[in-house]
Amino acid sequence: MWPEWGMPVTEVTDITWIILIVSILALLSLDLGVFNRKAHVIKPREALLHVAFFVGAAVVFNVGIFLSMGSQLGLEFTTGYIMELMLSIDNLFVIILIFSSFCVSQKDQHRVLFYGILGALAFRFAFILVGVSLVESFSWVLYIFGAFLIITGIRMAVKKEKENVKPEHHIMVRFFRRFFPVTDTYEGDHFFVRRPGRGPKAGKMVLWATPMFIALLVVESTDIIFAVDSIPAILGITTNTFIVFSSNAFAVLGLRSMYFALNHVMNLFCYLKYGLAAILTFVGIKMLLPIVDPHLHIPVAASLVVIVSILGVAIIASLLKTRRTGTCPVVEEVQAETCPALKDIADSGDDP
Repeated sequence: MWPEWGMPVTEVTDITWIILIVSILALLSLDLGVFNRKAHVIKPREALLHVAFFVGAAVVFNVGIFLSMGSQLGLEFTTGYIMELMLSIDNLFVIILIFSSFCVSQKDQHRVLFYGILGALAFRFAFILVGVSLVESFSWVLYIFGAFLIITGIRMAVKKEKENVKPEHHIMVRFFRRFFPVTDTYEGDHFFVRRPGRGPKAGKMVLWATPMFIALLVVESTDIIFAVDSIPAILGITTNTFIVFSSNAFAVLGLRSMYFALNHVMNLFCYLKYGLAAILTFVGIKMLLPIVDPHLHIPVAASLVVIVSILGVAIIASLLKTRRTGTCPVVEEVQAETCPALKDIADSGDDP
């Protein structure tokens, strides 16, 4: 049961999980049923209000953890939430490229992101269960995760942004296209439509996917790739399944609103990826310290200070560069042709 007021405990009960699940469902319902009941272009001011709401919800939930489960788990949630939220921003750069490549209209972008978030929550929960189980069964797995994060941080710092998105490079898209044909054009805001088939299915009405659904698959594939980085990172902070999932969930829930709020100012944060790379490297080193000395341990509070400091330096440096030079390109424009991903869909493969 939920503990008595003033008597924090560290164990996670069924009631605690129920409160988390109800909170997630309530926030999803508000997002789809109230904030975005009708498809429309989300303006920056509206998006900022939504960001404030979702961040506020995370703060309220965090306060509940502090009061009911103790300061240690409360700090772990705070650190995990901030880290996951900032790592998710790197995901936003790729989402911009996806929507540009597929020419997804502004009013339909929220629909794609909403269902993308549902998939992200499911995939991340599965990854978290696997990751925590591995760590609990084989403690040395943390060292593998630590080395992986250091390598990932270095790669993030040196990699260049891609110009466009190639749908056929994603295994989920290739697998899906074996079973479903894809229309060449959008069909309103539909993910699927019924049309006459081709080839062996000529004369029959069959189910066709639209480019919007392919864009959704690419978003899902991208999130899976990012989850492979972010889940080990938070496991370097805590291995408490409840804290890992709840901090991930609240960060992901605010991702859509953050996308619309930052969509037009992403080029202000050219040094952010270097900050995120430094965070991943720091967490990786933190996880490897016991190899040097079993007594070496960086407290969660100290980790929080380091992470916030790195982010602050990266953001301030980016803004100073923008103010000095007037430009700070991060995501390269898709300039070669209009809607390159749509052209790839039209040109690739035969009907199933």
